[in-house]
Amino acid sequence: MSTPWPPLRAELQGIEPYGAPQLDLPVQLNVNENPYGPSPEVVADIASAVAAAASTLNRYPDREFTELRAGLAAYLNTDGGNAITPEMVWAANGSNEVMLQLLQAFGGPDRTALSFAPTYSMYPEYARDSNTTWVVGHREDDFSLDLDHARDLIRQHRPHVVLLPSPNNPTGTALSPEVVGVLCEELGEGLLVVDEAYGEFRRSGTPSALELLPTHRNLIVSRTMSKAFALAGARLGYLAAAREICDAIRVVRLPYHLSAVTQATALAALRHAPELLGKVDELRLERDACVVWLREQGLQVAESDANFALFGTFEDRHAVWQGLVERGVLIRETGPDGWLRVSIGTADEMTAFKNALTEVMKEINR
Repeated sequence: MSTPWPPLRAELQGIEPYGAPQLDLPVQLNVNENPYGPSPEVVADIASAVAAAASTLNRYPDREFTELRAGLAAYLNTDGGNAITPEMVWAANGSNEVMLQLLQAFGGPDRTALSFAPTYSMYPEYARDSNTTWVVGHREDDFSLDLDHARDLIRQHRPHVVLLPSPNNPTGTALSPEVVGVLCEELGEGLLVVDEAYGEFRRSGTPSALELLPTHRNLIVSRTMSKAFALAGARLGYLAAAREICDAIRVVRLPYHLSAVTQATALAALRHAPELLGKVDELRLERDACVVWLREQGLQVAESDANFALFGTFEDRHAVWQGLVERGVLIRETGPDGWLRVSIGTADEMTAFKNALTEVMKEINR
């Protein structure tokens, strides 16, 4: 009997790498990017900062990214934070690396991570890659989280880490502060990670879990600069938590994991935060209009506090997805069976999406 080559770990054999389809289409609304790129002024400041960093590339970067942690703490204190200090902030190459580091530090063999489906599809992969046991519960029909079910599952499995996006990906559903507080209490010494990758897009009156950090030492709130800051290409994710948690992550991080170029880019972006975040309100309005329009077409749409909308249901969602592709519009085939997700783009992109979907639905109905 021949041995598979290369000698990949048995549990990884036959698995396809994560990734959304990358197709060169005129309208790309599939990976929840911000459709508005940085202005020439922001680009110039980033270029200047990177040029300055380039002159020192013969040296390793600041291993503790001290200046960046201070900048991120200051920003978070303007968006729901309460006396967050630089020592309470940790950053990495995208929130993906942040999450993986969390499970490397607090998960692992004989430890358990838990979430509730549908949820971000990378979570079980973080658990797999860190040899952490993965347990998944369920959400309600409206994609909300049933608190009794969540408590029962926590009591049954006593997880070391619970991962909960708010707004949830792929549904856009936000958690209530009550749920966050109750689960923190229920977990005891376990950690609750509230993943706010889309937090800046939340609707007025929807609070951030950052407000609860002073109350719960086992709460971690993660963010990213990929979405609202329109910096998906820079790869900068971060979290806020008790200083002891941030210090613990330092044990598993790779040496100098944030390059000087990444740090310079993120700091320049923070200097222009009001401008970079200036399109968030416009995207919220476009999202709400999209939700209304989709419902007017007779479709179900999940309530969304993010920059995307999950809609359905379709007997053959792939046929709908393919029909949109044929018309130059790329969205995401994700979530529960029968559902599709569209990222919110510019007004022109959303018009193109609506026109294409109208044609596809007419064709299918015929």
